[in-house]
Amino acid sequence: MVAGDLTTAVDVVVLGAGPGGYVAAIRAAQLGKSVVIIDREARPGGTCLNSGCIPLKALVSASERYAQVTDAATLLAMGIAVGAGQLDFPKMQDWKQSIVTRLTEGVNRLLKGNHVEQIHGLGYFMSDHEMRVEGEYGSHRFSFEHCVLAVGADPVALPDLPFDGKTILTPPQALALPALPPALAIWGQDYIALELATTLARLGTKVTLLVPGERPLPDIEAVAVRLAMAGLRKLGVGVVNEVGLPLAGPTGITYYNGKAGTVTLPTTTPLVVCGEVQARTHDLNLHEVGLALGENGALWVGPDQRTKTEYVMAAGDCTQHRPALATTAIKQAKVAAEALAGRKVAYAPQAWPQVIHTALEIASVGLAAEQAQAAGYQIKTGRFALAANGRALTLGADAGTALIVADATNDAILGVTIVGPRAGDLISEATLAIEMGATLTDLAEILHPHPGLGELLLESAESALGQVIHQLSNELRTGSQVR
Repeated sequence: MVAGDLTTAVDVVVLGAGPGGYVAAIRAAQLGKSVVIIDREARPGGTCLNSGCIPLKALVSASERYAQVTDAATLLAMGIAVGAGQLDFPKMQDWKQSIVTRLTEGVNRLLKGNHVEQIHGLGYFMSDHEMRVEGEYGSHRFSFEHCVLAVGADPVALPDLPFDGKTILTPPQALALPALPPALAIWGQDYIALELATTLARLGTKVTLLVPGERPLPDIEAVAVRLAMAGLRKLGVGVVNEVGLPLAGPTGITYYNGKAGTVTLPTTTPLVVCGEVQARTHDLNLHEVGLALGENGALWVGPDQRTKTEYVMAAGDCTQHRPALATTAIKQAKVAAEALAGRKVAYAPQAWPQVIHTALEIASVGLAAEQAQAAGYQIKTGRFALAANGRALTLGADAGTALIVADATNDAILGVTIVGPRAGDLISEATLAIEMGATLTDLAEILHPHPGLGELLLESAESALGQVIHQLSNELRTGSQVR
């Protein structure tokens, strides 16, 4: 690699090494391109791997195990007697970090194995086909045929409450706490807010969830959210809906609660802010390549992930596409790499699966019933209770449900929501069904292993068809109809 004022020519420069960036780099290399990937951090993986999705899911899983061990009544009902569970939070954090390290090392091996050159530093455009990188070991200059922007996004602070890492926290800062606070408040209504609330409450922190809207997860089936919130309240989480914007006051952070008036958080109670994000595009000199920024710094892209400058592609959280999920970034990255290599491809998924790891796991794909009706569909719905599923009961789980929404004119499946254990794994079958244009009958005719949680999908489809076997009159009952 040539440093200093000399310029190295490559086919593709990828800016950002998160899920969108490293996937784009590897796919472009597989297609015969010479590729360099540039990232501000020394470790690849971006926010998702290093400080977001993976660390959060690790702590979600650890907190779930801890909750199971300390649930003496449930274990005793199974004939298992255990002593009091003991929590070593620093060791839990070390375990979480070991997973992150293992995965980042794996990404490093993948990049090296595909002959992708890695550069650590701040990259920005110098001209229409040239980029400079300022890093720890000086500067590098690259000329390129194509560029893929996958720089991600950062959390946005609330007005007058800048992030300080102590009192006002970003979600990544909350995940990196060295010790559990006795109390903590979370502002937000997205999946991150609910997963953080669940995790910390299981571990013993007194959590208050401040929801700016009527309810959390406004795009998820209301019945699923009610079940999840009941689980949160059982963990001791205080949920306040439709709260006013928190503001810094002389005695702490205050917010307006319609029922209680103005409430002040003690100065010792951290506030985690979950919500809007700002694309990391402000310091890239995008005017050099003829690009302007949209709302929150996001970039417009076409179906092939090209920006308005044909040789510049973009993927992931720095684009205007929503939802902002690693799943989206990975697929967009593959499309971008294949498009710049001359292939005819487009990012055009029919369904976006979402998973929320609350006290009761939620997974959804497609349209909720209200969304389908608002879109003009005549719908039919089906529902099957977890309490009537034999496998669920053998797992000690009887709270939850599966809901299905279909077009009443042709029985095409429009959406599925699952609440219960392993919902995130089960939703893939529903995603495939929607992508393939499957009908209720298609899903009902598939053999599902028995006893298995997958039968929830089978019987919710049968419920919508009016032929469910293990549930009476579409009611959520338990007892003799359990299979």
